[in-house]
Amino acid sequence: MGPPAASLRIREIYRSIQGESTWAGWPCAFVRTVGCELRCVWCDEPHAFSGGEELSIDAILERVKALDVRLVELTGGEPLQQRALPELVKRLCDAGYQVLIETGGHRDICGIDPRARIILDVKAPGSGMLERNDPANLERLRPGDELKLVLADRRDYEWARDRVRGGELGDPGGPNPVSFSPVHGILDPAELSAWILEDALPVRLNLQLHKLIWGPGASGV
Repeated sequence: MGPPAASLRIREIYRSIQGESTWAGWPCAFVRTVGCELRCVWCDEPHAFSGGEELSIDAILERVKALDVRLVELTGGEPLQQRALPELVKRLCDAGYQVLIETGGHRDICGIDPRARIILDVKAPGSGMLERNDPANLERLRPGDELKLVLADRRDYEWARDRVRGGELGDPGGPNPVSFSPVHGILDPAELSAWILEDALPVRLNLQLHKLIWGPGASGV
């Protein structure tokens, strides 16, 4: 008997509408991994901190295939905690899927198949995890990768605005789109929209479509 197949700890695999990033609105298969070193104050997926089941890459591919969509997001938890993630990404890309990886940005994104798209979640002060950001990841982004900043209040907004204006998040309008997302139920999207417009900031407003469609407490969507 040979060595065991590479596996990942998986919380859930399901089909839904992509709710965030420039890919918002498209049917998407979500593969949610288990485990995250971060504890963001506003985290909306604490159920992914533990539990789940160990699945081989072959088993994950079979479940994704059954969902019959070509866009796949690997999320968590923190997917880059899974040692076999790079191999899963490669296998998905080889099978013709467009792959998105949502990561907290505290783990090195090098080594991920360049055919995949990274959605890097840069932590603002209100998350309580500001010091965990790895600034070097901003230099590792490739064309088509994206930046997302989840904002809880005006302080978070001004912190993010100053980094956009200072060029720390790259060239506005460049190859890595920047999205500002209000913490659902905490920061009014209308208020965040007004701030963005007032400052003529070249960023995308990102709302979590799945929460607007099914409500913030729904699971498996």
